[in-house]
Amino acid sequence: MALRTPRGLLAIATATVALIVTTGPASATGIAPTLAGPQARVFMVNPVQSSGDQSLTDAKDAAAAVPATAYATAALRNLDSSGGLSGRWASVRSDTGASARIADATSYNRHDDQFEQVMAYFWVNEAQEYLQGLGFGSELPGANDRVQPVRINQWGADNSFFTDKKAEIRFGKGGVDDAEDAEVVVHEYGHAVHHAQVPGFGSSVEAGSIGEAFGDYLAVAVGEHAAARYGWPLKADVACVADWDSVTYSDAPHCLRRIDSDKTYADRVGEVHADGEIWSRALLDIRTALGPRIADRIIVNAQFGFSPDTSFTAAAQTTVATAQKMHGKGAADAVRAAFQARAIPGLI
Repeated sequence: MALRTPRGLLAIATATVALIVTTGPASATGIAPTLAGPQARVFMVNPVQSSGDQSLTDAKDAAAAVPATAYATAALRNLDSSGGLSGRWASVRSDTGASARIADATSYNRHDDQFEQVMAYFWVNEAQEYLQGLGFGSELPGANDRVQPVRINQWGADNSFFTDKKAEIRFGKGGVDDAEDAEVVVHEYGHAVHHAQVPGFGSSVEAGSIGEAFGDYLAVAVGEHAAARYGWPLKADVACVADWDSVTYSDAPHCLRRIDSDKTYADRVGEVHADGEIWSRALLDIRTALGPRIADRIIVNAQFGFSPDTSFTAAAQTTVATAQKMHGKGAADAVRAAFQARAIPGLI
């Protein structure tokens, strides 16, 4: 049976802690932006994050529901010669409407199904470029460095998931269509990364929680990096994941989940999205202590050593050991402290 890893629909209420944001022209990965390629309109992560306007609503997919200032023009990079949204890192298809035309990619808006196709291609490519910039696929093993199949509006509900059948990502519709929010796109890509690193990953509750946490964390990391890379505004709480997608099912300020929760291991409830907030906070603390580049190289590289049913304890110990091997005692101590702050057992 195919493994489906849904992103979940309920926002988790938690305390708000400020997220340290990397700003300025420098890339979080140290790689200069590559802007060549056909141009397209995309959301600057999502309309709530770029505008700070918590009153935005879906309005039945209406173009007028979001301001023109929510869009940016950006390059569609790494396309192949097919003429469609297919390239080195992503291949997007939709059976519910006409395929996006590259020549028209600057004219689509959120009312057009083709806009979601463009968003999915752009943000999957952006996520893999981020990983490539960290050294995965060159000095470090590749992390899902392949063509990622994506289907748009293939799930008739307000949910999205990665399935190990064809290792495919499928984005749902209803409310804000899921591929309109870059953080939903990158979250699901996080599941694809885990599966590529450890086939079948997420076969226990704690492993599944780690998968949800990494998806949320990667969504924030890639969105934050893109904002710095392109000079896009960040006017909403960056630690809140999918604040545009969640306008239809959460109160303002809208939030699907947070990566800065104060939850500890004792707060587990046996539900992967809720328990994932324990792990994602630890990842955020590692990022704050070590900086984005070092932290993310450690976090992603450690995942190659996880088992499909890994526990919080085993995964934390592997991450500490990876930090020690890559950057020495100081980094290992910072990683250990982040997991100890979440009261994850077995760390000394």
